[in-house]
Amino acid sequence: MIGQTFGEEYLPAKAPVYKTQKAAQEAHEAIRPTSAGRTPELLKDVLDRDLYRLYELIWRRFVASQMTPARLAMTRVDIAAGEYMFRATGTRVIFPGHQQVYREGKDLDPQGVTQPGVDDDAENILPALSSGDPLLVEGGEASAKQHFTQPPPRYNEAILIRDLEDKGIGRPSTYASIVSTIQDRTYVEKEEGRMRPTELGTIVNDLLVEYFPSVLDVAFTAKLEGQLDQIEDGEREWVDTVREFYQPFAEHLGIARDKMRNVKREEVATDISCEKCGEAMVVKWGRFGRFLACSSYPECKSTKEFKEDASGGIEVVEKVEVATDETCEKCGSAMIIKTGRFGKFLACTAYPECKTTKAISIGVKCPEQDCDGDLVQKRTKKGRMFYACNRYPKCEFSLWSRPVNKPCPLCKAPFLIEKARKQADPQVLCRDTACGYTEPEAVPA
Repeated sequence: MIGQTFGEEYLPAKAPVYKTQKAAQEAHEAIRPTSAGRTPELLKDVLDRDLYRLYELIWRRFVASQMTPARLAMTRVDIAAGEYMFRATGTRVIFPGHQQVYREGKDLDPQGVTQPGVDDDAENILPALSSGDPLLVEGGEASAKQHFTQPPPRYNEAILIRDLEDKGIGRPSTYASIVSTIQDRTYVEKEEGRMRPTELGTIVNDLLVEYFPSVLDVAFTAKLEGQLDQIEDGEREWVDTVREFYQPFAEHLGIARDKMRNVKREEVATDISCEKCGEAMVVKWGRFGRFLACSSYPECKSTKEFKEDASGGIEVVEKVEVATDETCEKCGSAMIIKTGRFGKFLACTAYPECKTTKAISIGVKCPEQDCDGDLVQKRTKKGRMFYACNRYPKCEFSLWSRPVNKPCPLCKAPFLIEKARKQADPQVLCRDTACGYTEPEAVPA
């Protein structure tokens, strides 16, 4: 099928056979099409859109695995422009090979738009060039851009799993639970598609590294995984392995029980007085991080948010309430803007009798036909930010990217979206990938 469809140059001399990956669990059979001749086009009218795209992915990846590999050349081009010399580096395709059928791409969000930072190793493909070719600047003008060294990007799910594979930690069957556990326990929170460690996550990590240094060592984890494989193959006794692990672990566990800080019961005294009863306030640990609480709790339940200055001093953060012209839909009272854990929101002034709250509109109208709602910022149960219509459940429109209140100049879409990038400012572009409009970037002063 490969030879007839793509040409003999895409057909290897013999069928490629791949070595089993170290972390592979061979009890889990690979998903393959039952026949390479059953192309996705033959099933397009039979399958719905999602099933068709899934089958196409499986078929393409399988067929590409049996084709000749692509041949690429790393290329550097020096471009003379008067007294200046410009340099472009990238990849030049000598022979497309398997990439004619399948090439690693970027994940898409529910609206079909590329997620930020998923494919961080995207290749810069250069066109075919010959010495002496005149090169024209796109748009007729050259722009200067300044770049600074960036810290390594934070993990997203894909990069985290790739790192776990590279370091030999876990197994494919455990990757999903690892990713969900660190989010369910709020050790990390999602911001712009990336995992940001929370204060709780940082403290838990520091305590575990301090009291269980060997267990938290990447080399130890990978070594233990290898020993489990040896037990499975009958090359090692499981009793010996358990003993080698458990004896030092039990010692560390005993030390931790006696000496490890109990963060949740910890109280740090401050010189701040409670505005309700006059008693001293203490720093406590709660579900959403540290906060100030009255030391006479439970008699006084006064609490405050705080922040630390550069020298470690504690400064009370007053809750700012801003009046609005909106009224509560339930009781008719005025609504005010309050600040909570996830930012600002609208709350009824009749609280606690009326506990109505609403998200604040970001100034973009919902694009759904016959919907007069506004788009608001929300968070999933795992803390990931998204944008949705405030008329939910009547209107279920939502998207991951931040909407920008500007119509697209090409396709006249009602708004654009903002995409985060790893080593550059966010990019503003059209939500419709078929349109392809991208706002020109500002030139740094």
